[in-house]
Amino acid sequence: MQDHLTQHRGGFGHGMTVVTRHDDPNEPTRLGFAVLKMAAGDVHKETTPGESAFLLMSGKAHVAIGNLGGELARSSLFDESPSCVHLPAGADFVIQARGDCEFTVYRSANKKPFAAKIYRPADTPDEHRGKGQVGDACLRLVRTIFDRSNADPNAELVLGEVVTLPGRWSSYPPHHHPQPEIYHYRFTHPQGFGHAELGETVLKVKHNDTVRILDGFDHPQCAAPGYGMYYAWVIRHLPDNPYTVPEFTPEHNWTTAKDAVVWHPKGVDGAR
Repeated sequence: MQDHLTQHRGGFGHGMTVVTRHDDPNEPTRLGFAVLKMAAGDVHKETTPGESAFLLMSGKAHVAIGNLGGELARSSLFDESPSCVHLPAGADFVIQARGDCEFTVYRSANKKPFAAKIYRPADTPDEHRGKGQVGDACLRLVRTIFDRSNADPNAELVLGEVVTLPGRWSSYPPHHHPQPEIYHYRFTHPQGFGHAELGETVLKVKHNDTVRILDGFDHPQCAAPGYGMYYAWVIRHLPDNPYTVPEFTPEHNWTTAKDAVVWHPKGVDGAR
């Protein structure tokens, strides 16, 4: 099974497009990933088949789970923090599109009960991770929407976003973890691109690509100059082994030090 999924570079059609299935016995991540595109006036109704999260990518919509609900809106993945609905299995969920809108959808087979929750932009401020390190070469915006710090202990998913600045690195220093993960990419320009590592394999990632991350592979990323690179990331906790923090590859861990000495040629702008 391929780890680099490229079949949607031309875009996603109206309705629900399933990319990976959480209930497919051949899906190595056991994570479901899909894209839901709706036109103004569309209504999406479902009873969630497992733990699910609906992350608003763009547009306006009203969401409702029983007595919980409200309006969600987003116009820019790159400049605005996310809105997201996190749902347990068996939840009756309704989305009413107030205009053209798009959600990415994440699922696992988890059937444990927990209360549905709506995360709004104020809940997920940008973390300027990598600031001041290695000449700001890996400065990026990290948005952890929910994890063990703010989600119910019965939840199995961890969800967030990263915005990689043009020409810079993210998911850096190289790190790994045993829990399976999926990255889904968007760029500030449709012709944008970047590179993603899976261990010793380097992938050229483009708009609407999706990558499976397995087997504890290191997975640093970089964006081509001129192109901001966004990716949503979802991780599945393993039984008795929840995701907390990644393990950095030791030989590159020195780059995290605030006072790390980084070579720069003399006489070139920015040289120290």
